[in-house]
Amino acid sequence: MDTPEMYYGDTSRLGRPFAKDPSVISFKGKYWLYYSMPPFDPKLAPPDAPKGWGIGIATSTDLTHWTKVGEVLGQPGTVEESGICAPGARVLDGKVHLFYQTYGMGPKDAICHAVSSDGLHFDHDPTNPVFRPNGAWNCGRAIDAEVFPFKGKLYLYYATRDPAFKIQQLGVAVADLKSDFGRAAWTNLSTDGPMLAPELPWERDCLEAATLCQRGKTLFLFYAGAYNNAPQQIGVASSTDGVHWKRLSDQPLLANGKPGEWNASESGHPGIYDEEGKTVLFFQGNNDKGKTWFLSQRRLRWTRKNLPELVE
Repeated sequence: MDTPEMYYGDTSRLGRPFAKDPSVISFKGKYWLYYSMPPFDPKLAPPDAPKGWGIGIATSTDLTHWTKVGEVLGQPGTVEESGICAPGARVLDGKVHLFYQTYGMGPKDAICHAVSSDGLHFDHDPTNPVFRPNGAWNCGRAIDAEVFPFKGKLYLYYATRDPAFKIQQLGVAVADLKSDFGRAAWTNLSTDGPMLAPELPWERDCLEAATLCQRGKTLFLFYAGAYNNAPQQIGVASSTDGVHWKRLSDQPLLANGKPGEWNASESGHPGIYDEEGKTVLFFQGNNDKGKTWFLSQRRLRWTRKNLPELVE
């Protein structure tokens, strides 16, 4: 089995490679990768092991080879106590703002926020959770946070499920860029229905993990279609207002691998890096239906029509 050049897995919690939900930024002269770590295997857990999921931190000088440098853990005695995961990082005014979800509370899971001056140590927002959606079309849950500054506001993209807790869909909220991004700052723009819902056969019953970049006046949203290992694959949509989106194709941009390949079970949960003239699509994959999870990446280029395509 051929493996990609970037093939990152964290063995600290299960004794086997397991890292999901990548988000990559450039900060203080290096690259930072934030990702989800699973709950400890009881046999490997130290006496003071945190509950549930956590967020790993790794750094790199080339966007390919990564070294783990730390973790962000849920705060005891708060809504984060049962675990946190699915980070979305963004550098704003010289600080790293990390948006992430609680995990383990079903329909009550929501988006939280923390801030760091060094990328490693985070102050958790005292108003956490800072966002959960209203509207009769959803169950009140919010996961898979991604934030993007656009036209003087910070747009927060999230995934949620229908009231029956079966169909995963995407929504969007906004806050003023000059705000503190606490709970009172957010206005949900998806109150009457989802921003995007699964429509295509390959998307099945799930859209999640929105991640964005911008070219000129156009925003591009990379998203995961279908639940984990269904297989999950990655599609793209575009928008000029951040709210109304049009898919670029009825086929995924990045599909799961062929039988026997490292990502045969899925190529999912994208995280786009678009700085320094580089556009890199980070994603998760495995070939054993989720027993292991690795993070990898593919370079993108932009066509003459200013559309993204994979570099072969």
